Amino acid sequence: MRLLLTLAISVGLSACTAPSRDFRGLPAQRITVDGSVFDVRIRGERAEAVRVNTQYAPRFGPIRERAGRAMAQASGCQVKEVLGDQALALGVLDCD
Repeated sequence: MRLLLTLAISVGLSACTAPSRDFRGLPAQRITVDGSVFDVRIRGERAEAVRVNTQYAPRFGPIRERAGRAMAQASGCQVKEVLGDQALALGVLDCD
């Protein structure tokens, strides 16, 4: 029983930092911005930033700004829009 519980917790925690379906299989760049650590993946003119560090009760406002900066750093493009939540943010890039 203890082994089953340990396995369930391990699988559950590993899924927290997994990329979304559209970004699976893409390499991630680990980028830190003002204490927030993100795994950033780029696909065309879209970016995904998965926050991988723990932070106590983060609000999305500051996280959105940090995720946008991480996406810009990873892609070399400007970020037009960032949507999502405290754990996973999706961005629209302007690479022109």
